[in-house]
Amino acid sequence: MKEKAKLDSFIFWPSIVVLLSLTILLVVFQSSAETMLNGMLTAINTRMDWIFQFMTFGLFVLLLWIAFGKYGRVKLGEGPPQFNNFSYGAMLFCAGMGTSIMFWSIIEPMYYFQGPPFGFEPGSETAAEWAVAYGMFHWGISAWCIYAFPTIVIAYSFFNKKNKSLKVSQSVKGALGKHSDGILGKIIDILVIWSLVGGLGTSLGLGVPMVSAGIGHLLGVEQSVSLSIIIMVIWAIIYITSASLGLDKGIRRLSNINVYLALALAIFVILVGPTGFILTYFTDSFGIMSQNFLRMSFYTDPIGGGGFPQAWTVFYWAWFAATALFMGLFIARISKGRTLKSLILHILGWGSLGSWLYFGIFGGYTMNLQQTGELDVLGSMAENGDASTIINVLETLPFSYIAILFFVVLGFIFLATSLDSASYILASTASIKVGDGIEPPVWHTILWGLIMAFLSISLLLIGGLSVVQTSAVVVAVPVVIIYALLVISLMKWLKNDEHVYEEEK
Repeated sequence: MKEKAKLDSFIFWPSIVVLLSLTILLVVFQSSAETMLNGMLTAINTRMDWIFQFMTFGLFVLLLWIAFGKYGRVKLGEGPPQFNNFSYGAMLFCAGMGTSIMFWSIIEPMYYFQGPPFGFEPGSETAAEWAVAYGMFHWGISAWCIYAFPTIVIAYSFFNKKNKSLKVSQSVKGALGKHSDGILGKIIDILVIWSLVGGLGTSLGLGVPMVSAGIGHLLGVEQSVSLSIIIMVIWAIIYITSASLGLDKGIRRLSNINVYLALALAIFVILVGPTGFILTYFTDSFGIMSQNFLRMSFYTDPIGGGGFPQAWTVFYWAWFAATALFMGLFIARISKGRTLKSLILHILGWGSLGSWLYFGIFGGYTMNLQQTGELDVLGSMAENGDASTIINVLETLPFSYIAILFFVVLGFIFLATSLDSASYILASTASIKVGDGIEPPVWHTILWGLIMAFLSISLLLIGGLSVVQTSAVVVAVPVVIIYALLVISLMKWLKNDEHVYEEEK
């Protein structure tokens, strides 16, 4: 029987009190909360856009330098990798993307079509050409760089520096020294918890209405807040069951099943949809994205002031940064035995490939519906909302009932794996010691899952998607400082340990 970790009261109670207080305040002051949050979002996006963009591209360059330089062969811990490449890739993709990719791969290109970048005419051929390309850019290599960097620092700290704790404060020890064990370290861990709950609240806030609309369609029930709450309860049961089975049996099996389902659904859409159009549109979009990668990475639109990069690119980099520390903690835990090069290439490769596949297929299918007039997707978005529009798009497929059922099941498992992984990491961060066979108590893990569910429903009650997006960006601001500390920490450790790796050659 595994030993149970003790609660770290200094981290646990401040985190809980602040999160619950904010959630209650958001619900009580709904009308003023939306205005205040939107004001904060605008301020952050317009003043920090260049910071997020330089940070993201800088991480891309740094990761390539590590992977293909002398540090690429550095191994994380002893022995062979714990999981085979497929299970490993499945777990990191499911934890990183979840229902978000299902939501945005259908809806996002339509937003770009009606509100394109670079001053293109809305609804024009040029806007249509760039629609999926921009989605592939936002969910491609840059996004996964934001996830990959914390992963390698946390993994190096855990397996090579023997900092036996799943806490970000221990991963910045190279930069902060003894201060990471004191008050400063505790504050960092509290900030990590806040950013993680806020970022994952966004994922839940997107996923719940989408699955709710699907279930409502299948059962002939109208989508409502009550239905969303019922869905959250069912999710809680799934992730509690999965968590009790442990990492290998629970999360690994769910993730493997999920990838098979996701691939099956994608292949189905290619086969029954306009196959030629989807493949040629994907090819064209990939070309546009590849050719304009630098331009898209640094686009801030200071002259035109259209706000596209702030509303989309900066939002995404902030959202991914808010949840990246969770991804880093989770992927690091399953990466023992891999080299830094293997770790980086797997995260960037599996993640980008899965994202491009979904945007190419589902984004292409949706654009074809709009272009041919088979479904007025933009009209449906304006009239019925994004979640119901996703179901309307799936309804145009042959065997639509089965396709929607498949989609709903996939959404359920995606969110269950995300909740499962996140709850474990949150409980580990708020515990005194986790590792070497010591696990957080089950009740502690369950509590964090319930808090995330409560927060996401509260955000939806206030103002829907815009407020959910805002919460993700606001909590990402302190994370930028943590990224700077992680960079300093890793470079210092690698430099100091260089003699060890030279001897091992």
